[in-house]
Amino acid sequence: MRRLTLIAAIMAMLASGGEFYAQTAQAQTLQAQTAPFKDIKGHWAEKTITEMVGRGILDGFANGTFEPNDPVTVDQFIKMLILSYSDLQQNGERSWNSAFLQSLSADNQTILKQDYRYFTFKPAMVGYWAKPFIDVASDLHFLNKSRYSDFQGPMTRENVAEVIYYTLQETEFLEDSQYSLGLAGAYGDLTSASEREQKFIGESLAKGIMQGYPNGYFGVGDIVTRAQALMLLDRLTNKKKRIAVQPSDLNGLQLAVPTQGGGTRVVVFPDKRMLDGYDVLKQIGQVRGSNHELLNTTLRLFKDQKEKDTVTALSADSSMQQEEAALWLDPQYNSYGVTIRLRDGSLARNQEAIEAFSNFLFSYDAVTFRGWFNDICTAVAAGTKVSSKQFSVGDDAVSVIVDKDTKTVVFSVSRNSD
Repeated sequence: MRRLTLIAAIMAMLASGGEFYAQTAQAQTLQAQTAPFKDIKGHWAEKTITEMVGRGILDGFANGTFEPNDPVTVDQFIKMLILSYSDLQQNGERSWNSAFLQSLSADNQTILKQDYRYFTFKPAMVGYWAKPFIDVASDLHFLNKSRYSDFQGPMTRENVAEVIYYTLQETEFLEDSQYSLGLAGAYGDLTSASEREQKFIGESLAKGIMQGYPNGYFGVGDIVTRAQALMLLDRLTNKKKRIAVQPSDLNGLQLAVPTQGGGTRVVVFPDKRMLDGYDVLKQIGQVRGSNHELLNTTLRLFKDQKEKDTVTALSADSSMQQEEAALWLDPQYNSYGVTIRLRDGSLARNQEAIEAFSNFLFSYDAVTFRGWFNDICTAVAAGTKVSSKQFSVGDDAVSVIVDKDTKTVVFSVSRNSD
């Protein structure tokens, strides 16, 4: 009986052994994930270092340390940047992240498909080890490599801001420069940076990727550490990790507007007239129903849902993006406009929207504008040759640009200089 009991106990132990060893392995794995290096325990960037090392973005040293406070060099940072936009496969190989590829322009996508078709994401075995990473970053316009005489030198905070700026320019969009420079101007040491560097710093702040120190300084000239580099690249490539930046009350003229992909950007309007104009665009869109899209400060109007689905599926820089009409504001140049492609019925379909926009722009002079508008569009639609021209409506100057091949007419409105 005792023998049977002992056998049963052994069988039960064996039966539970898989769970025991699985739990042990899981605990070991968790421990490896939370403390892969002996010198990062309790470090402010411990979690980020662990995650990024797990993705193969940067390695530690043979002695079991990571050296998080050591400077990051230019070549190391560029390598980390490129690897951050790739995925590590189970077989150890890497491939470009699909969301990253979709964010690129058609030209940059072509560069990767043709010039870097066999890119391995590995250091060069002959010659300078970082050359593959520097070359691809340069060709994608993330990096101006002529700016660096020594790629083994440490990265400063303004160096990092510059790379972030150019990378954002190619993968997302740049914030309103007045807004971003306003954020940067709040730091006491900004004047020690050049005008170019101030632009880079402002963009990195506006995007919530970099931030200043509690003492009110940005840290111009400070060296970026390995831990800081990983944190910044994590924010660059993962929007959910970015620092929330709210519009400041700049005379009440700042507004967060929607961008492609569901994000927002802050726009600084030159005056209340244009700020009110943005509200008018929103109202026109609501009346239009689902056949519109308001992104940034442009209201795109589509013939129907089919056209909207087709056009919005194209990449942002596609020359095939041809909505039927667009009502737009250009805060940087303080101008307004109407663009219309003259297809069958396009004038009639967009009459209500254009009338509402012109009423806002010209008030009681709107009838004069619509007279010019209808005469020019009717002539272009009929195939009559119409030259580009200018005319005045009240206090505004209207410039007309005609593309006869596509039967597209652009009416650009700005204040008279008189």
